[in-house]
Amino acid sequence: MTTREIADRLVSLCREGKVEVAQRELYAEDAVNIEPYGTPAFPEETKGLNALIEKARQFGALIEQVHSFSISEPLIAGNCFACAMQLDVTIRGRGRMSMDELCIYEVNGGKIVSERFTSRLPI
Repeated sequence: MTTREIADRLVSLCREGKVEVAQRELYAEDAVNIEPYGTPAFPEETKGLNALIEKARQFGALIEQVHSFSISEPLIAGNCFACAMQLDVTIRGRGRMSMDELCIYEVNGGKIVSERFTSRLPI
């Protein structure tokens, strides 16, 4: 798959709420996730597809209710792409909050090899 095809597929699956399907289909086994420094609920760096899937499950378990979710169309630059994501949720024990992130992905060998989120989650 090309970077454009991967980006479009990721956005489509995220809009359907199929994050784990996207990870299993589009991510490399050794993919890396990088969170902003100081994100309290998660480590700054997570390595490996299984660890990324588990991290997404843990984040999902914190959410009591999704009030709204949106993800922009991807912006492609060579083997990288970026999307803006907005999430309005109620977090267990924390209440309702809005999160805005810029998500940056790198593709190599037809798979996502890294993802970087640019704004700190308030959890």
